Amino acid sequence: MSLFSDIFSRFDLVFAFLFVGLLMSVSILLSRVLFRARIPGAAIAITLGLVLAWFGGKKGVADFPVMSGLSLLGGAMLRDFSIVSTAMGASLSEIRKSGPAGIASLFLGIVTSFSIGSAVAFSMGYTDVKSIATIGAGACTFIVGPVTGTALGAASDIIALSIGIGVIKTVVVTVLTPLIAKRIGLDNPHTAMVYGGLIGTTSGVAAGLAATDPKLVPYGALTATFYTGTACLLCPSLLYFLLALLLP
Repeated sequence: MSLFSDIFSRFDLVFAFLFVGLLMSVSILLSRVLFRARIPGAAIAITLGLVLAWFGGKKGVADFPVMSGLSLLGGAMLRDFSIVSTAMGASLSEIRKSGPAGIASLFLGIVTSFSIGSAVAFSMGYTDVKSIATIGAGACTFIVGPVTGTALGAASDIIALSIGIGVIKTVVVTVLTPLIAKRIGLDNPHTAMVYGGLIGTTSGVAAGLAATDPKLVPYGALTATFYTGTACLLCPSLLYFLLALLLP
């Protein structure tokens, strides 16, 4: 055991990738077997990660020498790199195909989610603009929350809360999408793109559309991905400043 511990400590980043890969594999298996893919594996993995972090120290499980590589893998540098690379996968020429409704839904979805999240945070007793904006951004997606919190210098517990809110949104969207699809006319590529722009959480939209009609997944995921990149720009800048003007 000491030999394995020494190897894992020396190649901590490699072990971190291995650990995350195993965690994702287990989460995907749980999603398929226990939840019949109604809850995406990404949401389960994030939940398991938050549970594991509870047993760690200030840096979560990265405080354990064997897990020290997670501090780099889960740090701001690689996180922001993955967000930028995801946003780069969205083509502006493709999103234009959704028409004015698709583009309008993108900004309407971001502003609505941010406003609702901020209102809930304020009603729960938060008065600091940075904290309220971070929680509001978490209501957009569990990626936008930590990006906004890091940019604004919010406390780590507020950032963790924003992630949790985003995970809850993902699960709710995944479960409700196939239930309401017929009622809202979610049965063609155009409405799928509008829906992805309004909701925004890529994993939730993709999983929900997969349960509704797998052919709609690329269209909804396209605008949902663009939603993430746009929200990462708007939440810590324009929306934060507007929120600062509204609050005393």
